[in-house]
Amino acid sequence: MKTEEKLKSMGLRLPEPMEPLANYVTAVVDGELLYTSGAGCFEKGRPKYQGKVGAEVSLEEGYDAARITALNLLSTIKAKIGNLDRVQKVIKLLGFVNSAPDFHRQPEVINGASDLLVELFGETGKHARYALGTSNLPMNIPVEIEMIVRVKPTEG
Repeated sequence: MKTEEKLKSMGLRLPEPMEPLANYVTAVVDGELLYTSGAGCFEKGRPKYQGKVGAEVSLEEGYDAARITALNLLSTIKAKIGNLDRVQKVIKLLGFVNSAPDFHRQPEVINGASDLLVELFGETGKHARYALGTSNLPMNIPVEIEMIVRVKPTEG
């Protein structure tokens, strides 16, 4: 459980995994790849932030929303594979930012997730990604992110 000890040393903890909000599953494993569904900045079942980044939500709040979203994704991954130490490589993030029409700093928002993953996993956390602006997201959340990771096989 080295990864969770590192999280704790960073002053962070994993939230309870989110339940699906509609007719889907939160993660699927196919061979050595794990694909998450999109997640948002939920804390205790409610969005911490709501609104468009660059309007109701500041750049700094958007960055924090992406960081919270990454923690929610890690919680989903742990629930699916049992232990974050099985994460062999973070392969890709797809980040959507609910953006005001004149907001063009989506990569800086999604850095909230990317920075956390690299801080936590080091080289293993470096990934490819998209950081896209969109006109709206479910429940008016400012950020939605999905993740693809390679997982180590279970022993035995």
